[in-house]
Amino acid sequence: MKQVSESNRNLQVALIGFAAVVVIIFIIGWYVYKPEPIVIQGSAEVNEIRISGKVPGRIDQLFAEEGQFVNVGDTLVLIDSPEVNAKLAQATAAKSAAMAQNQKANKGARSEDIEGAYEMWQKAEIGVDIAKKSFDRVERLYEKGVVTAQNRDEVEAKYKAAVATSAAAKSQYNMAIKGARDEDKSASSALVDQAMGAIQEVEAFLSETALLSPISGQITEVFPARGELVATGAPIMNIVDLNDIWFSFNVREDLLGDMKMDKEIEVTIPALNQTAILKITYIKALASYATWKVTKATGQFDAKTFEVRAKPVAPIKDLRPGMSAVMEKVIK
Repeated sequence: MKQVSESNRNLQVALIGFAAVVVIIFIIGWYVYKPEPIVIQGSAEVNEIRISGKVPGRIDQLFAEEGQFVNVGDTLVLIDSPEVNAKLAQATAAKSAAMAQNQKANKGARSEDIEGAYEMWQKAEIGVDIAKKSFDRVERLYEKGVVTAQNRDEVEAKYKAAVATSAAAKSQYNMAIKGARDEDKSASSALVDQAMGAIQEVEAFLSETALLSPISGQITEVFPARGELVATGAPIMNIVDLNDIWFSFNVREDLLGDMKMDKEIEVTIPALNQTAILKITYIKALASYATWKVTKATGQFDAKTFEVRAKPVAPIKDLRPGMSAVMEKVIK
């Protein structure tokens, strides 16, 4: 009886040992063969606006520095451009000349000019009268045979010339009274409009010498120093809007899974040691030449990479562009 009892105990110990070995093997196998989580890492991105001017010149003043927060409409840079100022002076002078010409055309001739034209016409009329009397006298003598035909023709030519001179003088007098023609008035008015347009164009360029902030944000970079020359379109500052920040992830298509538009995902932000909920707002395939990857050596298909953007559902305090975000996806 004693031998049987001891045999049962040995059997129990053996069974317990076997069970323990099985459990240990199962645990080891589970750790060895369990699905390995794939970490998908992204980073915080933000819209960056580059401040540049249309006018070349020299940096006269910088009103903001790197790290400073600015508001919409704040003056950031003042550019000194002597060329624009010179063009404005030229355009202003052209406007003055055009307006003077326009006033002259609309007002007509001065009273002195009208009086002078009248006197010239009267003088020509007197010349006509004298030439007419001379022609009549020579005509009578010609009929009597006293003067030759040549003398008669010469006197007649002088008479006709006097008549033409008188007509021209009268025309000048009439023009002086009437003033400039409608076409001349229209042309002078057009010159004024052209000069005004030139001034507006120069003033538009002149306004570009003072660069204002288009958004409220933080200055991240300032490129030139005070006194340096900048060309047209040359970058001067960069501004970021920290209220419009999102995360960008590069995800292989076989890992997209349930990542759909407007779906919420949970990520960890190591820099802030906290988790956050993001909402997917953008999914787009990246350029194929850099994102194809063979999924198997024998290759069933090539996986393409997609850019997935997601915005925080709620504001994240102290979040900065460039901070990493980590999300895990289990491949089954």
